[in-house]
Amino acid sequence: MNTVVTVPSSLLGKAAANVDRYAQMVKASKKAEWQIDRDLLQDRRFDFSRKFLPDGLSQVDRLSFLGVDEARLLSQIQGRTYAYLFGLVERFISAKMLDQGRAHVFDDQLALEALVRFSNDEIKHQELFRRIEIMMGEQLPAGYRQVADPNEVARAVLAASSWSVLALTCHIELFVQTHYSQSIAPREELCPLFKDVFKFHWKDESRHVVLDELEWQAEHAKLSPAERDLAVDDLIVLVTAVDGILQAQSAADTEYFIRSVSRTFSADERARISDGLLGAYRWQYIVSGVQHAHFGKLLTSMTTPAQMSRIQAALAPILES
Repeated sequence: MNTVVTVPSSLLGKAAANVDRYAQMVKASKKAEWQIDRDLLQDRRFDFSRKFLPDGLSQVDRLSFLGVDEARLLSQIQGRTYAYLFGLVERFISAKMLDQGRAHVFDDQLALEALVRFSNDEIKHQELFRRIEIMMGEQLPAGYRQVADPNEVARAVLAASSWSVLALTCHIELFVQTHYSQSIAPREELCPLFKDVFKFHWKDESRHVVLDELEWQAEHAKLSPAERDLAVDDLIVLVTAVDGILQAQSAADTEYFIRSVSRTFSADERARISDGLLGAYRWQYIVSGVQHAHFGKLLTSMTTPAQMSRIQAALAPILES
């Protein structure tokens, strides 16, 4: 006797809605396609008479002992690192989305196309960030150092569970939205090209974050409670690793900035610059995402109270710094 399996109508409705969301992202991607030279760079140059990152992200305004020129230079150094770190994380994000696409190869072709387009966007962003690094490096003082290799970081991240990698990716692409809309876009005093770089970046990431959420929730549904618990541990390890990169880069940028200015700072001022850069980088790449309301809602919906307590305990030293 054959057994008839009845799929709950709520699950069917959710599946249909997800198919529609993938289709919408494909349509939006086609409509919003842009090219680096044709639409953005167009032989333009960075304006080094202006700040790059706004004070809301760089927190340079907290270092009141800096002169105007010094504060502007530190903003530009932070802007350089801001672009470098996005290029760094997008190496593993592009690879991960190609992996996610494989699950749809013999299934929803629109989901596959959406994820392939997502990965293509991330590859384009990496090219953009490599190119603007060269452009900035031609004008800023020599001696800038990138502390982490994108391929090494990607290999380490992708060794973690899919749940944790997708959670980290969603976290990153949500804070992109906040950074641009609340801090970069409103500031007229910033370098116009720098603003436009992150405007175009933001346009793509506003679509990507929808796919992040769909893929993360789908992965969550596949896991057993024990697997989810291990995935939470992986997420904690990944965030700790990100913080390690931020600590190393902020230390390198502190040394670079101090060498690049024409005066000597006191020991107290040097310590404040060091602490200020680390605090700014933690705000940019960890705290602003953790405190994003939608990320908090998603994470809470996919963890138990005990798991959330573990995450909060791991984040406490970063949030309190």
